[in-house]
Amino acid sequence: MPRFTVHVRDEWLAVPCKDTTNTIQWLGQEALKRYTKNKPDNGGITDVKNTRFCARRCQGLGLLDADDTIEDVLEDNDFVELAIEGDSMSPHFIPCERGVSTITTTYKEPEEYLSLDGNSLTSTDLVNLGRGLYKIKLTPEAETKVVQARELVDTIVKENKVVYGITTGFGKFARTIIPVSKLKELQENLVRSHSAGVGNPLSPERTRMLLALRINVLAKGYSGISLETLNAMIKAFNASCLSFVPEKGTVGASGDLAPLSHLALGLMGEGKMWSPKSGWADAKYVLEAHGLKPISLKPKEGIALINGTQMITSLGAEAVERAQAIARQADIIAALTLEVLKGTTKAFDSDIHLLRPHPGQVEVAQRFRSLLDSDHHPSQIAESHRFCDRVQDAYTMRCCPQVHGIANDTIKFVQDIINTEINSATDNPMVFAERGETISGGNFHGEYPSKALDFLAIAVHELASISERRIERLCNPSLSELPPFLVSEGGLNSGFMIAHCTAAALVSENKVLCHPASVDSLSTSAATEDHVSMGGWAARKTLRVIEHVEQVLAIELLAACQGIEFLRPLCTTTPLEKVYDLVRSVVKPWIKDRFMSPDIEAVQLLLLEQKVWNVAKPYIDKYQSEYIPESRPVSPTAFSLEPPASPRKRVRHE
Repeated sequence: MPRFTVHVRDEWLAVPCKDTTNTIQWLGQEALKRYTKNKPDNGGITDVKNTRFCARRCQGLGLLDADDTIEDVLEDNDFVELAIEGDSMSPHFIPCERGVSTITTTYKEPEEYLSLDGNSLTSTDLVNLGRGLYKIKLTPEAETKVVQARELVDTIVKENKVVYGITTGFGKFARTIIPVSKLKELQENLVRSHSAGVGNPLSPERTRMLLALRINVLAKGYSGISLETLNAMIKAFNASCLSFVPEKGTVGASGDLAPLSHLALGLMGEGKMWSPKSGWADAKYVLEAHGLKPISLKPKEGIALINGTQMITSLGAEAVERAQAIARQADIIAALTLEVLKGTTKAFDSDIHLLRPHPGQVEVAQRFRSLLDSDHHPSQIAESHRFCDRVQDAYTMRCCPQVHGIANDTIKFVQDIINTEINSATDNPMVFAERGETISGGNFHGEYPSKALDFLAIAVHELASISERRIERLCNPSLSELPPFLVSEGGLNSGFMIAHCTAAALVSENKVLCHPASVDSLSTSAATEDHVSMGGWAARKTLRVIEHVEQVLAIELLAACQGIEFLRPLCTTTPLEKVYDLVRSVVKPWIKDRFMSPDIEAVQLLLLEQKVWNVAKPYIDKYQSEYIPESRPVSPTAFSLEPPASPRKRVRHE
């Protein structure tokens, strides 16, 4: 018999329907009957028949006409929200952090699978799993290892051995022996009591990442979880049944206990869950609607589900991927600004950077050469000031390879740590099937990803710090030779005046957020866990820093494109013209004042989707494939292996 789950105020109600030719009006009234039946005062509803309400599908939030038949507008096991006339928004509405993909609005079930073995997942893979691009499955080798580790746990229980977390309590209660008859209750109590996080839930994207990463770690075969339970987790992931996981509450050792407990709680059919089909609802209904059963924990499985650094690491994976994307696009934006401010390319000469050969610095200088004026890509703007009397540029332009370069090198350093952490066993105790023993250790401590993410925040922030100074140069007529605040009829129009203030505000906020979280530690669990990493906050604030960097660079890109308008009909280089065209495809030139926030958001989205990089990359690749200088000792008489400068370039402003 078809059934529907209807949300009325504070309750989810299952409503069976024998006849789907009934109307939405009938469904709403049936739900109200069940709602009032459970309330001593009928929930304040005196006449169900005449109670006015509106209904909408939880998936897509589409309003339902009361006269529509159920079979025309709903599918079996659909979720419906009922709003009674006169009620304010349900107090049980659950907001989500703004995500970075479209899973919450246009989710389509993926067809491709990604195989997990606990050893080969990357930060890029994990972010793509979060975006809903893949389902997952285990490799046969992973299944074998999981089964072998579980057999050892079952033997320990059967032989009544005393092993931490399997037949004992946890933390301060490690010496308390638990009877075999209570071991299931022990694991369930662990998950329930540790589900003590607070704050908004992680977005569906980030919860998918968290669940996928926990599955990957369990697939290594050192946690002692059963294959049955692991497969149940995989089915929940593939159906996008995602637990309510509050963003706050982890100290980053003994792992991310609170977030991972909330993740497990939903899988047990308790607490709240989200799916594209249901929105937020009681976990038991969400699982049931997708044909899934709540997991029933066996000995060791509770601690296997909640011990580890997966929240820090999954958020860290997103941070690394977004940092990498914005860092390479920052080079393109800065190059465009340099063009608008009529800067010189000479500071990016390969011989200069071979004398200080940090990889990031060399790479950034190379990108600038591939984007700016050369025989390969001539620029009319550069030609227009070829014989000016300026000798060198301000640091914000001249020193981009040095400043952007260390951000690039830091991102690569952090990415290596995050990728190692992604494929690390961080459980406790560890189950070594090949040795026939369990060993307690400290792999759950989040110091590695915590310290690395603090470092990442500091490095990536600098991209916004230097960008804000370039925005100032673009807006300041005494520095730019352009109209004040990049707008005609100044005074009547304010142009980019407050956009620059926004950039300054974001940079200032980042300076506070860059204070490292990992330098702090508070003793917890009655001094058993007496040094912690605070990695959860390190990860969350790093993402905030990166978001601010994206927004500041979006403002700079808007300002640089506006600056180009005042240099027309002159053109810049081909790759930078392509970037200009991309921006103009979503934002018009600034002729007179208008509502600016949508413009900033539109360009930030271009950066999030890496469209600025994708437009410029073919030109960068082609240039670099033709003109890569060889690594060699540099002497005072050494020459660049790039094409020799033409005589017109040998002038003072170089």
